[in-house]
Amino acid sequence: MKILIVGGVAGGATTATRLRRLDEKSEIIIFDRGDYVSFANCGLPYYVGNVIKTKEKLLLQTPKSFKDRFNIDVRLNEEVIKVLSQDRKIQIRKKDGTIYEENYDKLVLSPGAEPINPFKELKDEKIQTLRTVNDAIKIRDYLENNNINDVAIIGGGYIGIEMAENIRNQNKDTNITIIEKAEHLIAPLDKDMSKFVQKVLLKNNINTILKNGVQQINKNNDRFEIKLEKGTINVDYIILCIGVRPESNLAKDAGLNVSEKGNIIVNKFMKTSDENIYALGDSIQANNPIINTPTYIPLAGPANKQARVVANNIYNKAGKYEGTIGSSILKISENNLGIVGLNENVAKQNNIDYKTMIISPYSHATYYPGATQTTIKVLYENNTGKILGAQVWGKEGVDKLTDILAVAIKHKMTADDLADFELSYAPPFSSAKSPINLLGNAMQNELDKMVETITWEEVLKIEEAFILDVRTEEEYKYGHIENAMHIPVDELRENLNKLPTDKKIYVYCHTGLRSYIATRILKGNDFDSVNIMGGFYFYNSTK
Repeated sequence: MKILIVGGVAGGATTATRLRRLDEKSEIIIFDRGDYVSFANCGLPYYVGNVIKTKEKLLLQTPKSFKDRFNIDVRLNEEVIKVLSQDRKIQIRKKDGTIYEENYDKLVLSPGAEPINPFKELKDEKIQTLRTVNDAIKIRDYLENNNINDVAIIGGGYIGIEMAENIRNQNKDTNITIIEKAEHLIAPLDKDMSKFVQKVLLKNNINTILKNGVQQINKNNDRFEIKLEKGTINVDYIILCIGVRPESNLAKDAGLNVSEKGNIIVNKFMKTSDENIYALGDSIQANNPIINTPTYIPLAGPANKQARVVANNIYNKAGKYEGTIGSSILKISENNLGIVGLNENVAKQNNIDYKTMIISPYSHATYYPGATQTTIKVLYENNTGKILGAQVWGKEGVDKLTDILAVAIKHKMTADDLADFELSYAPPFSSAKSPINLLGNAMQNELDKMVETITWEEVLKIEEAFILDVRTEEEYKYGHIENAMHIPVDELRENLNKLPTDKKIYVYCHTGLRSYIATRILKGNDFDSVNIMGGFYFYNSTK
């Protein structure tokens, strides 16, 4: 069998090596129009920041290593320009401009996605996107060898924030501004959780401009004038991190089915509308198994899994791709952010009856030194308790918590499952009741109607809401909600006469645990009480 693969990196390269492991005799050729066939594109921002010192560290395989170990023919600087599907041929243009053809039995499309650049007419070395190793080299070389006072990063998603942090690490005195058209940073995040990110950026002297899109960029001598919807800023250097769009022109021209947004449509076996053509990676439309609708989540993890499915199905082995739930993690200074599954916006768009739970447990037993606070926000289905999405913020163990919740979502688990998980424990690593168990317990309490909960955003909109602070005297002096009544939880039973019997009482503590205990005391004494999720810690961190 002769198998041609368009594009390398995660999708194409992984497909090729799996194909070879399945069959020693097939002819396998990878075509890539770039200089590198297999590189760590997720590591590019860290090369810019000199965390990864040399470009060689980014290179996972070379044409020689592919040939020596896998007997795979890799052709770099050769661009596939046309798919002649009826003839089972492709046309390839070499770097010198000559065009030739190759026939195939099976074709795999892994062209990836290209950075969105609405300002292509401004061809300038000081306006860059980041997709390839060469892009990263250009950005790092320029920033290291030139005096840059002001940098604008247009786009506040994953790449934009990683770039801002890495430029800050390299250029301590440079003014860095992230410009984001949406109302908050990182689209998959909920607005309240995004405040954690914004505060850390500000602490590291990285400015953010939100709800204010770029209208125009003008060159003014050696600087750029960026005209926003509201106002103008002037900078020396611009990095565009607006997002990506699938490179699907080859598929469109070949008559393959493509979505309205330009994603190549494939089935669970990664096959396109042509039975001899497969597609994968950042160019395709995947299924979101939580809501069973099409989605576009360009990540390396899904691409590698899809590659295995493609190779298996080319050789008629069992295997299908069930979809992408968007498990991801991001390092921001000394903090980490994990995201998986649905956010509130997507849940509302799909008319899902959901609830949220926010807890802020410590990363491990507090009596063991070094415990830090973590915040977990979960969306779950009302009545059933099925986990729909999660967002985790903290300094320690965020990857572990996010991955556990990703497994729970993938396997349609509920609050009861979280409460029942038996997870490893020792004081340096966790608590006897792990944060996952605590989360399950909190959700169970809500579902069992042992407690009613409310968010800070909701309670602060209520006129003349009666708010009760049940923390200690020292905590109250440190900071509190204006006009909140203060009664420590341990003194609550002796002071019930001070509370109104004709009003709903909104209760908070530091994280939500003592306020839950307080609401149980109040409910047992016929008061109408509500627990404010996340406690003062969440309020203070996200205000």
